[in-house]
Amino acid sequence: MVRSLWTAATGMIAQQNNVDTIANNLANVNTHGYKTEVNEFKSLLYQNIQAKTTTADGSQKPVGAQVGLGVRNASITSVFKQGSLLATESDSAFAIDGSGFFAVKGEDGQTYYTRNGNFSWNLGSNGTTMLTNSDGLAVLDSTGKAITLNSQYVTSKLTISKEGEICYPDKENNPAPLGITIGVYQFLNPAGLTKEGDSLYAVSAASGEAINEATNANVQKSSVIQGYLEGSNVQVVDEMVNMIVAQRAYEMNSKAITATDEMMQQANNLRR
Repeated sequence: MVRSLWTAATGMIAQQNNVDTIANNLANVNTHGYKTEVNEFKSLLYQNIQAKTTTADGSQKPVGAQVGLGVRNASITSVFKQGSLLATESDSAFAIDGSGFFAVKGEDGQTYYTRNGNFSWNLGSNGTTMLTNSDGLAVLDSTGKAITLNSQYVTSKLTISKEGEICYPDKENNPAPLGITIGVYQFLNPAGLTKEGDSLYAVSAASGEAINEATNANVQKSSVIQGYLEGSNVQVVDEMVNMIVAQRAYEMNSKAITATDEMMQQANNLRR
């Protein structure tokens, strides 16, 4: 069996996955709160061609001979670098400046986390008003409960402090806290979060449990900024350069397969 055929094939598969990741980054360049993803590679097994002690007299050789058997994708890592803050006319749009995540209640009852703060106030049951994301999922407060307000509050007059406190003008038209704080959570390893689609992340064993900024004094607090949304941190120029590199690597692996095929053809022709 010719090793180079299978080795080059693993390189083509790995680079195809790399291009897929780059394409996904470019597709989400305008997705609020999206974090760019990076492919990580690792080498496959090595085959021993010659051991270190295979001399005629049995003396120790300094090095042996090993042939690598290709490459594979080790991981696709999300880079949680702060994205640009984009101004918006919506009073219910919020951006996080820091390492925190918003929390929403999924349709399955589980809690999910997101950096996309494109929220809106929607009518709930019994005439209440509920803060939801664009898919209608309830945004959670610092106690893990859905954020709901009575019908007496005019949502256009609501303001949010940098600490995430929801405020409403008092008789003197000064913002007064309502006792509700938008929940902001952090993770020891945010790259370990499981991607669920729709800009949502789920807790995993690799990410660790969510750390509530409101109850944990050992983390650096994030700031909630009203009237802004966090843009994606995808750098289009970098992604285009990475795509060229991946395309060239794919091409080189395909040429290795072509060269191996021609060598095998030459070997077969020796019998003629």
